[in-house]
Formats: sequence, structure tokens, C-alpha cells
Amino acid sequence: SKAEMGHTCRGTINLATANITVEDSCNFIISNGGAQTYHLKASSEVERQRWVTALELAKAKAVKMLEESDDSGDESVSQTDKTELQNTLRILSSKVEDLSTCNDLIAKHGTALQRSLSELEALRLPPDSTDKIKQVNERATLFRITSNAMINVSLRPEDPTVGKVPTSMLSTVSPQACRDFMLLAQTHGKKWQKSLQQERDQRIRLEETLEQLAKQHNHLERAFRGATVLPASTASTGGSGKDLCCPAKGDLSDEDDDNNEFFDAPEIFPMPDIMGHKRTGSNISGTSSDISLDEQYKHQVEDTKKEKRTRIPYKPNYSLNLWSIMKNCIGKELSKIPMPVNFNEPLSMLQRLTEDLEYHDLLDRAARCESSLEQLCYVAAFTVSSYSTTVFRTSKPFNPLLGETFELDRLEENGYRSLCEQVSHHPPAAAHHADSKNGWTLRQEIKITSKFRGKYLSIMPLGTIHCVFHSSGHHYTWKKVTTTVHNIIVGKLWIDQSGEIEIVNHKTGDKCILKFVPYSYFSRDVARKVTGEVMDPSGKVHFVLLGTWDEKMDCYKVQLGTGDNGAEARPRAHEAEDNRVLLWKRNPLPKYAENMYYFSELALTLNAPENGTAPTDSRRRPDQRLMENGRWDEANAEKQRLEEKQRLSRKRREAEAARATEDGKAGLSDRDVPPWCPPRALTPLCPPGTPYDPYKPLWFERKKDPVTQELAHVYKGGYWESKEKQDWSLCPDIF
Repeated sequence: SKAEMGHTCRGTINLATANITVEDSCNFIISNGGAQTYHLKASSEVERQRWVTALELAKAKAVKMLEESDDSGDESVSQTDKTELQNTLRILSSKVEDLSTCNDLIAKHGTALQRSLSELEALRLPPDSTDKIKQVNERATLFRITSNAMINVSLRPEDPTVGKVPTSMLSTVSPQACRDFMLLAQTHGKKWQKSLQQERDQRIRLEETLEQLAKQHNHLERAFRGATVLPASTASTGGSGKDLCCPAKGDLSDEDDDNNEFFDAPEIFPMPDIMGHKRTGSNISGTSSDISLDEQYKHQVEDTKKEKRTRIPYKPNYSLNLWSIMKNCIGKELSKIPMPVNFNEPLSMLQRLTEDLEYHDLLDRAARCESSLEQLCYVAAFTVSSYSTTVFRTSKPFNPLLGETFELDRLEENGYRSLCEQVSHHPPAAAHHADSKNGWTLRQEIKITSKFRGKYLSIMPLGTIHCVFHSSGHHYTWKKVTTTVHNIIVGKLWIDQSGEIEIVNHKTGDKCILKFVPYSYFSRDVARKVTGEVMDPSGKVHFVLLGTWDEKMDCYKVQLGTGDNGAEARPRAHEAEDNRVLLWKRNPLPKYAENMYYFSELALTLNAPENGTAPTDSRRRPDQRLMENGRWDEANAEKQRLEEKQRLSRKRREAEAARATEDGKAGLSDRDVPPWCPPRALTPLCPPGTPYDPYKPLWFERKKDPVTQELAHVYKGGYWESKEKQDWSLCPDIF
């Protein structure tokens, strides 16, 4: 603001004296010639030039305004409210008028008083009274001189009253005058009026700027929505995948469309047709609030073999003060914080885990590869693809209840079926098993550890993911990277992935190292960048991977030269472009995905009611169903009921275990030791202070993995047989 022109606050640069220099195609520098320097980066050369031009124009305007300010001699504009200034000026004018009236009255009555005293002094009175009258006359004269001095009326030398007051008394007259104050107030009043006018002008300019920004924001939103729903076939193809000063994801506008180029690479690996999820229509758009939940469920059930829903009820616009909930949660584990459904999406963590299979076709291709190194490239692409759904998904999934399950049977459409079960509640852990008739098995046990740090939330998945290919016997393992949610309290939420993933083929010794580069404002790399190297057991690099975790992954084959190691054998840039292969590309989001929690096509189908699922299936969870239908207040109440029911069940199990221990019936083996206790053959009980919860998962059992030597929950079978018989008698009542 103009108020900072005279006393600049720390961190600002006065445009009138700023130096603007261009560093390269995307970067430029603004400095004040001293310690304050800004290094700014644009997403493209065109955007950089727009910024530089706008800043140069603003600098010229600032110089002109500074010159006008110097010529007029105006002081800096006050930030006082316009109404308050007007009231102050009105009161000040009224007080000055009152002072002027008092001035006239003091002069009139003072003169009359002195005339009366002079007449009294001329009378013949006793000697004692004459001295008294003289003393009173002197005091009256002093009062008149003081009053005149106060209102800045100078006394003439010939005034007869001057000689009647001692010099020592005249020296005590105050030099402060009302007339000086009145002149000063009038002078500043004019300046305040001018400042007020400048404030009005500035407000008009701000309103115009705000209107322009609103129009630009609306334009960008429309452009972004149009870009997110474009089919993949609309992207132009070419022979190069190189990104030159690639713009940030999502920052799209019509003005930049002519300046962006998109390329697809030729494919040299055998890539069969992708078996996509079949989408034919929708049969759900919300339900009436006066229908019971069971009736809703029956009404919404659809035949998963024939059609999949393509939309869900739009997310309602409910406001909630995040800070009022999160301020007492700093440093705590997120899984132990009671959160309202306002921060959730209508999917559970088990369903989010199942979303890893959205790009299952990558594993289908990998199963057909004859080369183990090429197979590892597809496994690495599958690993990266599991993060593509998180780029816009800033909402939290529901924490599954202990014993909750989720099945996804796509055996006929896509050749696989999947089962998840919540096997532990504290710490929260979910086991996942997926089989495909195309020749692969995927299993994992993920424990979520999360910490809220005030400004950001760190989510650290613990556990190993296993992928086994049936025909070759290749067994791959890897772990997930850390997910960080930024701007938890203030600003727009955004998600970043960072860390390294090591994918190991335990049969051949082949290895792939993937590096997820954390976002940095000052980095010239493309945002959400992922790099990787595929190497044999000797360390030779055979393939190099490059891409982003939210868009696509490419690879190129390293042409080995005279060197013996991968570093010496890496190709030059133009050679890399010739060998580049597109491994994976993210599917476009459905239309109006921004109103449906940014769900992908697969995510939209996960919570659709299905016949024949287990009573513990996430689709039957009532609070999640209420939230999906927009009844959030009822969902919050239902969520509290379910959590309280789970706590009571846990206390009941602990009490039963305590009674069994007292009766000497608690002879436990290693299989009976709960997940958080180390297996000990001689000591059956947990460490002191740890409550023993004798809960056993229904479909998974805890075993030591022969490859990683880790204890993990492995699918023990029986679920699909129970589903075929519709025998769910073993399932607990958790809902």
C-alpha cells in the first residue's frame, strides 16, 4: 500500500527503485540493490516475459507516483477508516467553532469586567479598600492578557492594561494558542481530505482488480475442468518425450495452450490391449432422507457383472473450522484422533488400498514378459501408478473397524479378485490379497503411521508389498514412500510424495531404485518427478525410468558401450529420446470429478452396493453410506456409535482374556500372540502394561515370510468359498 512508501516493512522491495533482471528462460530476479533479492521462477518463458513486462509497467507507474508525491509534498496516506476520518473532522470543526465562540465571549466579558473595575477604582473609598480593588484590577488584567494569549490575540503597546500588570506575571502567560491549533487543524484537515480521496480511488482500483481476478479464476477453473476430462486420444503424438520448462500440473489456461507441446513415445515392448473397467451408465444420484438405510442399500444394489456406476452424489458444501479441531492434535497419531466425517471421503482405507489395482494391466503385461528386466520395468510403473489417485485426493478415508473387510471381484471383467481385512486397530493394520488368472498374485500388509506437525501431516506406510508371477516364479518386494499433506491449517491443501523405493527380484537378484523427488519451489525440475534405474545383480543399468507419479512413466533402454558399468554406458540425450517407451499413463478423471471428491472411474464403483458380500464389507458401513448420500450430521452420529461399539467389544475381549488368565486357561502359543507382541515360546504374555486383546483375523493368519523373514498376515483362504455358499456365520457383528 502507499502507506508503506515512507516506512517500508521488512521483506518488501520498492518498485520505484527495484532492479529487474532476466536470468534465463524461466527465471528472473528482483532486487533493491541491497540485501533484499527475490529469485522468481515462472512455469514457461512466455509466462516469465508476462511477469517481467507487468513489473516494468508497474515500476514506471510507481516512479511517476513518487514524483507526484514529492511535488505535492503530501505525507503518506493514513490507513484510518474513511468513516472514522469523516467523524473526526466533523467533531474537530465543531470544537474549533466552540473555541471561536468562547473567544468572543471572553473578550466581551473581560472588557466589561475591566471597565467596571476601573470605574470602581475612580470612586473615593477608604484606603484599605483601594488596595484591594487595585489587586483585583491587576488580576482581571492578567486574565485578559492570558485569554488573549490563548487565542493568539496580541496586545498593543498603547493598551492601558499592559502597564497595570507586573512583568513577572506577564512572563507566566502560556505560549500555546488556540489560533495556532486551529490553523494547524485546518491545514491537516485539507491533507486528510486529500488522503481520503486517495483512499477512495485506491478502493475503486482494488475492487476493479478483484473483479478481474475473479474472472481470471473462473476462466482458469473452466480451462482446468476441460483439460481434466479430455480423452487420451486428443493428445498429439510425436517422437519425443522431452519437457522444456514444463508447466506445473493443473495450471492450464487457454492462453498457454498454444505454447505447450505433448508427446507420446513409440512402444517397443509387447503391450496387449488394456482391459479397462466397463462403464455403461449410472443408477444412483442420491436417496431420500426418509428411507431407511437398509431400504436404501437394497434400492442401490446393482449387478456388478453388467454395469458399473459412473457418478455418486455431489459433495455438499458444508463449512467447518479445521483449526478448532486440529489445534489440540499436534504431535498425536492421526489414527487416535476422533475426526468428523467432514474431513473424509466416502471410502474406507481398505477401498483406498484396493485402488492400487486400478492399473492392473501393467502386471498383466509384466506376466507376459520373457525378460526379467523388462518385467521389472512394468512392476516399477505399477508401483508408481498407485500414487496417481492421490494428487487431488486431499480428503481422509474412513478408518476401518476391526474385522471390517472389502472385496472386489473383477474375475470376469478384468481377470482378478481382491480381498482386504482390517487385522489390527492399534496400531491400524490392513492385510490385502489379490489373485489374477493372468498369472500374478499381489499381497501386502500396511500399517499406517501418521503425525500432525502443525503445518503439514506426514503419513508413513509401514509394511512390505509382494508380487509373485506364477509362470516364472519371480518374487518382487518393495515398500511405500512417505506421503505429506501440506497447508493443513492455512492455504490450499496439496499432497507430495518423497523418498526412495527399492524393488527387488528375489529369484534373479535384479533391482530397481525409484526416487520420488520432493517438491521444491526453486527447483527447475518438473513437479512430482520420479526417476529410476533397473539393474542386474552385478549393478549394470539396463533401463532408466523417468516420469511423474501423477501423470506417466517412460523408460528407455541403455545402450551399453565400451564401459563395464552403468554410469559409463548411459546414453546421450538424443539417443535416449529414440529409445524412450511409454510404460504407463494416468487415465483421465471422470466428468465433474471435482464435485465427486476427485474419484477415478474405479473409485466411483468401489462403494456401490453389491449382492452377496460379507456382512463386514465396507459397502455396508452405515456412516460411510450416509456420508456418500450427503447426510453428514447423521453420519457423524453413526460414526460415534460404531466407534463406541468397537471400544466396548475390545474391553469385553480384554476382560475375557483376563478371566481366562486367572483361571489358568491362557496357555498361549506363538500363533496366539497378538500382532504387537514379539513371538516368544517361553513367555506367552505381552510386556507389562500392554492390554492383551485376543483378536484373531477371520480370513488372514500371521506367519513369518520366508523371503523377507518378516511377520505378516497372509491370506489363509475360505472367503470366496463362503461367499459362494453365502455362509457368513463366522463374521462378527461390527456394524
